[in-house]
Amino acid sequence: MHDYIKERTLKIGEYIVETKNTVRTIAREFGVSKSTVHKDLTERLPEINPDLANRVKEILEYHKSIRHLRGGEATKKKYRKDETKRKLAKNLHVERGVSAPL
Repeated sequence: MHDYIKERTLKIGEYIVETKNTVRTIAREFGVSKSTVHKDLTERLPEINPDLANRVKEILEYHKSIRHLRGGEATKKKYRKDETKRKLAKNLHVERGVSAPL
């Protein structure tokens, strides 16, 4: 394994323990794919630092256990945003004297 991969893996492992951020967020912040972050944390980290890997594993398991809740929140937020846009568009049409589409 290349040194830069080991360094990245350790940095990502320490970062997730400190912040408890999701894999998606970490991938965005480190400029790598979610798959890379996941592989670093689940396959490479146990070989490099087993103690850190165990702490990371607990965090990943927690994230997995609540992902159905996060997904529900994201969907709810999306539909609220869409409804707000529809209301704004309807109000704009009413102000202009145009009949708003349903």
